[in-house]
Amino acid sequence: QLKKQYANIAVIGGAGHIGLPLSLLLADKGYPIKVIDKDKSRIDEIKKGKFPFKEDGGLPLLKKVLKKNSIDFFSDLQAIETCEIVIITIGTPIDDHFNPDLSVVFKTIDEIRPFLKNGQILILRSTLYPGTTRKVYERLKTDGLIIGVSYCPERIAQGNALIELETLPQIISSSDTQTLEHVKSLFSNITDELVNLSFEEAELAKLFSNAWRYIKFSIANQFYMMSIEKGVDFYKVRDGMMKGYSRAADFPNSGFAAGPCLFKDTMQLGSYNRQKFFLGHSAMLINETLPDFIVEKFKRDGNKIKNIKIGILGMAFKANCDDK
Repeated sequence: QLKKQYANIAVIGGAGHIGLPLSLLLADKGYPIKVIDKDKSRIDEIKKGKFPFKEDGGLPLLKKVLKKNSIDFFSDLQAIETCEIVIITIGTPIDDHFNPDLSVVFKTIDEIRPFLKNGQILILRSTLYPGTTRKVYERLKTDGLIIGVSYCPERIAQGNALIELETLPQIISSSDTQTLEHVKSLFSNITDELVNLSFEEAELAKLFSNAWRYIKFSIANQFYMMSIEKGVDFYKVRDGMMKGYSRAADFPNSGFAAGPCLFKDTMQLGSYNRQKFFLGHSAMLINETLPDFIVEKFKRDGNKIKNIKIGILGMAFKANCDDK
């Protein structure tokens, strides 16, 4: 049985926006943590007590954990050999045709394969195309490895991760009952509420969440463009529409929103639905062409954009965040 104080945990991609806050929080909860990341310069920076990006509460927690000597840092994967739990936090891109690029996931699995051993638990936290977790489990099983596999998607906002990791319900899914119990034990030390789903349900829950936000942003942007074309003040209309009206409380503002993740995950759903996710594709056409709309409006108003400097405020895809 894996016990809290003795469950050594390796976090692959542990120096990034997703992996580092989780690593620090687990280390603070009493788990011996091995942060593994290919970015040696960032690892060196963290070891010196410097937090590499904007994260509320990150620096004090880093210094606290370093003082407790409950965290180690590595740039090679061999460190996972001594760990009972391996957590993967890597990016999952799409290809030039907006289809999911699963090669990154399986390349990582192939790279860690020589260091895996029977009895370990592998937790995937990256956004995954539905069916990927089961394929990872089947591949390891075919290789003769008896390893518990779990998909527990992250849902935090960069810059606010340490707060949201402890306050948001954690979605969990596992290959077997024993693995599920260990994963429950792990995450129940972080947050009070766990949501148990199947692999595919958990994968879709993460994609649905991001696509829902992407579509909401597109509605605001469509209304903005409609208002501009008709000579109406969108912001005045928006303020009047929302004032004291609770059913419009979640209506977002217009702007260069969504960033790469929401776009990417909406396109993954399009691929999953055999390119019949018409609402998602429409949202993509609206959100991704907003810059063109603004430039064209600027030019139609008689402005010349050649040889002038244009400043764009609020270009980060998340507020109060340095992750561009």
